Amino acid sequence: MFLGSIMLLIFLAFIFEYTDSSLGMGYGTSLTPVLLIMGFGLLQIVPALLLSEFMTGLLAGTFHHYFGNVNLRSGSIDLKVMVILSVCSIIGVVISVFAFVSLPGDYIKLYIGIMVLSIGVVILLTFGRTFVLTMKKIVGLGLFAAFNKGISGGGYGPVATGGQILSGVHSKSAIGICSVAEGLTSAVGAVLFLLFVPNAQWGLVPWLLIGGLISVPIAAFTVKKVHARNLRVMVGIAISVLGILTLAKVAFGWAG
Repeated sequence: MFLGSIMLLIFLAFIFEYTDSSLGMGYGTSLTPVLLIMGFGLLQIVPALLLSEFMTGLLAGTFHHYFGNVNLRSGSIDLKVMVILSVCSIIGVVISVFAFVSLPGDYIKLYIGIMVLSIGVVILLTFGRTFVLTMKKIVGLGLFAAFNKGISGGGYGPVATGGQILSGVHSKSAIGICSVAEGLTSAVGAVLFLLFVPNAQWGLVPWLLIGGLISVPIAAFTVKKVHARNLRVMVGIAISVLGILTLAKVAFGWAG
């Protein structure tokens, strides 16, 4: 691989992981289509995204906790939500990895695009309203978000972060919780690809890790400084844009 290509991969990982760690989404959802455009295949992209996000997700959760964006101490409600979300996400990603080899790609992207856009619009339309947190909602979020992650490499953050906010989780906490849960989910997904997808390729991992890890502490500090109300609006807009771009990609693909 040429030096220019390596530097571009590091830069892209930095930008998209900064977005992911500061808004709770955007790494896999944005990086997957970009890498496809660059000529990489899904068997190169999805395993690399899963393995790299395992490392960046756990590091992001650590920094979010350090800066006070989320409370992951024993007995906290944030830790309880994170554990439930992670367990359900692991179940979801197991199902999705086995579905990866059989489901049509365009239909997967259409499903994710509609779901992501819907969540973003609802967040914006319900701005200022408060919701009651229930663990049943978190269970459903974990299953749906992880299914998205395992079949496409992205789509976890918009559902998990946006869904938590709509379920009554504080926006800053939702971002920190999502980072850890997504990291654990990605680890399981990467192991499953290693065991059951023998033609998976891992060459992109080092360059994605370098860019992603550098961006994490900067993103966590950004969340600390941004007001929670403004952060909710930013999350809603980001989710909506990702949904629109995903649907547009599917539409142009079908038109072509």
